[in-house]
Amino acid sequence: MEDFVAEMLDMEDTEGLLNEIMDRYGQDVLQLVFSYVKNKALAEDLTQDIFVKCYKSLHTYKRNAKMKTWILKIASNHCKDYLRSWYYRKVQVTEKIADFTGSVQQDAEQALLEQEAESTLSLALLAIPIKYREVIYLFYFEELTLKEMESVIAVNQNTIKSRLKRARVLLKNELERCENGK
Repeated sequence: MEDFVAEMLDMEDTEGLLNEIMDRYGQDVLQLVFSYVKNKALAEDLTQDIFVKCYKSLHTYKRNAKMKTWILKIASNHCKDYLRSWYYRKVQVTEKIADFTGSVQQDAEQALLEQEAESTLSLALLAIPIKYREVIYLFYFEELTLKEMESVIAVNQNTIKSRLKRARVLLKNELERCENGK
């Protein structure tokens, strides 16, 4: 992909590059945004805003990081800006958390159990504070290295390690709370 990016940037084919970026990273960005805002429709809107921002900023991409890391950093910063915004702080979002996951056609009982487990995990993950949620998401779902995570969220690696450790404990406690609450 990175060779393709360099070639497209050299040819100044920003629209072609943007389409390729959206195809390759759109779902990853959408899931990251959802982990911040906990609302599917809002996550979709913010994801569109992020890709507009990427389009306008393609000329600033210096190729010293992977394209995915660069995009996730833009997405992370955009979400943090949104969460600090007046609009977010003053307007109450009333929609319930949307279920993002679809299950493959399987045995109905197995599918129901998997959906319930995914729902429990999603709710538990969304219940922990954002600074822990983002490191869990980037580490386990996006499979970023600590160095890449450092670039995305602008926090040093030791802090990321500490947050990961604390996030695991919080997530475990939240999962136990969810299980005991049934």
